[in-house]
Amino acid sequence: MKRKIGVEGIARDTLYFILEASRSTLPVEFAGLLRAEKGVITEVIMLPGTESSSKSALVRLYMLPNMRIAGSVHSHPSSNIRPSQADLIFFSKTGDYHIIAGPPFDEKSWRCYDRRGFPRDLPILDVDVEEEDEGWFD
Repeated sequence: MKRKIGVEGIARDTLYFILEASRSTLPVEFAGLLRAEKGVITEVIMLPGTESSSKSALVRLYMLPNMRIAGSVHSHPSSNIRPSQADLIFFSKTGDYHIIAGPPFDEKSWRCYDRRGFPRDLPILDVDVEEEDEGWFD
């Protein structure tokens, strides 16, 4: 059984990266996986082989190295940031914190969901994001 990763929030710099990456990939979806360090989401992992279009993004989970992830992130090119049925299936395989961002890709145009698609609070935290050489893989 996989251990749940407790998350207190997301680093502001990480959220800004997500919003800018989502904006810059328009008109196609941006997609990645989320990693947390010490209870804070600080990393977006983009897996090789990810395919994106204006209607969906396909993340090749078999490309994920042996590491724990907190959840996923993807954008919706439309302003509808509710999870689709396909999103819910993906959520069930990838942690418990799932961010969907939509236009205009600012601090008010994203939402976090749990693995069942219910909205969940994810505070934005002003923390320094440090790069670590050790502890990346579990």
